[in-house]
Amino acid sequence: MDGDPSEATLGSKLLERRIEKKGLRPRVAAAVIATLWLIAIVVFGIVEHLIDGDTFNTVWSGMWWATQTVTTVGYGDIVPKDWVGQLIAVVLMVGGLSLFAVVTGSITSAFVTAAQARSGDAAEAGLEQKVDELGAEIAALREQIARLAP
Repeated sequence: MDGDPSEATLGSKLLERRIEKKGLRPRVAAAVIATLWLIAIVVFGIVEHLIDGDTFNTVWSGMWWATQTVTTVGYGDIVPKDWVGQLIAVVLMVGGLSLFAVVTGSITSAFVTAAQARSGDAAEAGLEQKVDELGAEIAALREQIARLAP
């Protein structure tokens, strides 16, 4: 990678190939989003420990705080004291809210799409049956008309 933005990372190439092959299912989308946020929790937890070692005396306490913040639980047992930590908190809070909105929206969309496909298939099968019945009725009427004709 020479810094060219058109070049994709190995992870993004694998994801693109997976989507092209099988499409993007809600379970895969949720797994990708959750994985990215787990990475963010680790990174922000480490950063928070590095910039505010007095409050976050271990990396684990930083990751605990990041997890609480992303999930919007926010126990308040550990909070950043300086503005950089608070800025990180803002990013995590907005990201956490976005995470839940995107996951909820994509899962709901998948359920709606699946339900529409099922009802569409059932409706199509019902229409085919009715067309067959009408075809049989028309054939019977033609027979009756043929018998009545001199």
